[in-house]
Amino acid sequence: MFLYQLLSFFFVASKKEEKPKYDLSLYKRGDLLEVPRTLFTHFGIYLGDNRVAHLIPDILPAITKDKSAIAKMVTNNRLIIGVIAKVASVRVDSVVDFAYGSEILINHMDEVCSQPPLDGEEVGRRAEKLLGSVTYSLLWYNCEHYVMYCRYGMAISYQTYQFCTTVRKIVFSKMSSYLTVLCGVCTMLYSGCVTPLTVIPVLLISFTIWMAA
Repeated sequence: MFLYQLLSFFFVASKKEEKPKYDLSLYKRGDLLEVPRTLFTHFGIYLGDNRVAHLIPDILPAITKDKSAIAKMVTNNRLIIGVIAKVASVRVDSVVDFAYGSEILINHMDEVCSQPPLDGEEVGRRAEKLLGSVTYSLLWYNCEHYVMYCRYGMAISYQTYQFCTTVRKIVFSKMSSYLTVLCGVCTMLYSGCVTPLTVIPVLLISFTIWMAA
């Protein structure tokens, strides 16, 4: 309880502006909603009656059993710490709390995904079936994996793919192989330990990066 009280200062939403209004008539059951959130895009499934199911990291359930506090809108601080701790849940929030003040895109992924969307009722049923606590993974199970499974039947994340592609381009590049050799040589010369046991790993790693570039 003390830990919750101590950290609660960081979990209070900082925005005090008037919450934007959203036209609920634009959304129907099974729609995939998309909003920008912090450094990434957040996704949810509209269930109807101003309810959105979404998978979101949240540290609060791990430090308190206060259901009223947990039910409040997940702030960015709660979210970021939840990502680090890999604590998340599939929960239902209002459209306003889900959007967190951002503009909502509706079914934008229909234009990206090659798989046709499932029937809206089936999408909603899948979204509701998965409600509850989950282990969060930024790369392997995030909010996009959740909604893609619900709407299209396949748990994939285009954000994850783009991130991994970018990392691969940086790590597996010719420049990286040059830097690996340079760092390895400098380390061996500085330590005065130039032996086959130190030279061979440097060459193998540099060669592997070069071939993958």
